[in-house]
Amino acid sequence: MSRPLQVYLEEAERKRLESWVRRRGWTMSQAVRVALRALTQSAENDSLLAASGMVEGLPPDLSEQVDRYLNQTFVAEPRTRYRSRRSGSAVRR
Repeated sequence: MSRPLQVYLEEAERKRLESWVRRRGWTMSQAVRVALRALTQSAENDSLLAASGMVEGLPPDLSEQVDRYLNQTFVAEPRTRYRSRRSGSAVRR
């Protein structure tokens, strides 16, 4: 059974929350419930969360620049175009 919870937010926090839920089409209650689950979930119950921090030596801005790093790592560079040796005349041997 759901029970009400009263929360006091600063005006800036409330505006950010309202903007966030509006972009996703959620209610504020849904957003708060999801945030609470994420904050209180233990790593033992979530394999992805448990894997967090396992890899050392990653760039400090990885979370902000993930697309750039993925492109550098997994996207092949375009094939180099070489000039043709043929200049219209036959090659002598």
